[in-house]
Amino acid sequence: MAETLIQFGILGCADIARKVSRAITLAPNATLYAVGSRSLEKATRFAAANGFPPSAKIYGSYEAVLDDPDVDAVYVPLPTSLHLKWAVLAAEKKKHVLLEKPVALNVAELDQILEACESNGVQFMDGTMWMHHPRTAKMKEFLSDPQRFGQLKSVQSCFSFFAASDFHENNIRAKPDLDALGVLGDTGWYCIRAILFAADYELPKSVRALPGPVLSKAGVLKSCGASLIWEDGKVATFNCSFEANLTMTVTAIGTKGTLQVQDFVIPFKEDRAAFSAGVESWFNELVTGWRTMPSEHVVTTDLPQEALMVREFSGLAADIKRNGSKPEQKWPTLSRKTQLVLDAVKASIERGLEPVEV
Repeated sequence: MAETLIQFGILGCADIARKVSRAITLAPNATLYAVGSRSLEKATRFAAANGFPPSAKIYGSYEAVLDDPDVDAVYVPLPTSLHLKWAVLAAEKKKHVLLEKPVALNVAELDQILEACESNGVQFMDGTMWMHHPRTAKMKEFLSDPQRFGQLKSVQSCFSFFAASDFHENNIRAKPDLDALGVLGDTGWYCIRAILFAADYELPKSVRALPGPVLSKAGVLKSCGASLIWEDGKVATFNCSFEANLTMTVTAIGTKGTLQVQDFVIPFKEDRAAFSAGVESWFNELVTGWRTMPSEHVVTTDLPQEALMVREFSGLAADIKRNGSKPEQKWPTLSRKTQLVLDAVKASIERGLEPVEV
């Protein structure tokens, strides 16, 4: 049977939509069908610059994309403050929803989005691309191995980049009315997801923001961190920042092994990604070096991780379209758990670094 092709509409012309447009083009089961912007001229320029076929529909509003009966799914890269309105409308129009992260300003908003998707039988997925790289599955194999990794004891994650002054003045991630979560919703989202990934998505008992969160003049977070504690004693910390050199690291430490990743959000190279695995590490006899060195594992891929994300999402949407299947609940569940921890970090910052139960 021929693969069902999912026809995508894109709401808005954000920079990240350029990357996802290419991903839709590369995915074998998806196609660029429509784009909508508040400006028809802007949408026309975007389509011409990003590989849309000549037959693509160009619309001067978001509503027009949702009203097109031939649009199967929408990718929504709008500012976070607009997610609730447009994701719910998309679901009500029976469009599958690929929603850029952070998915909502808080879990109450996200629950409304997920309820709309569930009640209308459409697939929901957030845009956390690294989840779909084959390296991620290989890392999970190592973390799940009781002989090589053992029991998880701690996780550390960091995602930072140095943003120029114009970013803090003009980027939507720096504007309280558009993306009020700031760095916590942007790079912090990835750190929280990485920690939950290492903990097999078990939610922590409590979260406490680290001292020294940095706010912009507009009151938006530019740098922050938090510690997470679980019932069984495992711990995690993360730092996220718009004020430090580009860094994307995860370290997960078990009783027998250590996982380290240097580029977990965006791999150094598009067609391959690596992680190191240390097992029963120890010193040599004179303690002048290590007796057992970590091994490096390189995982190659024919498609970039964002195209694999689109392929996975489109496959789920096609199964619903073709077979009347129910939406896969894994992806909304992971989004909600990530949002719950993010909300707790934000609450801890606002309460003067008090611990907050999740």
